[in-house]
Amino acid sequence: MWSRLRESCARVFRSLRLEQDSGKESGTHNLFEAAAVYVSARTADDQERIDEASGWVSPEALSFGVSELACRAVLTLARERDESPQAVARALLGLPTT
Repeated sequence: MWSRLRESCARVFRSLRLEQDSGKESGTHNLFEAAAVYVSARTADDQERIDEASGWVSPEALSFGVSELACRAVLTLARERDESPQAVARALLGLPTT
């Protein structure tokens, strides 16, 4: 499992380096900034901002950033609620707790 995660991260970072080296405008925004704008725009149903943030980085980089944001959010909520991350994630998705 860790090797697949490591390979995925390596692909994302290679993609980011290629984008920045190519001199594209998307190289001016980092993946975490793009993820934050993208997710907040999704919660507000702001299609214009969703499209804008989607163009800042590659789809793979955006996916990685959104995943990292989700992990950090679940961990923060778990600490605040004094619950396990799994329980918080399941509650956020409306799944029964096991």
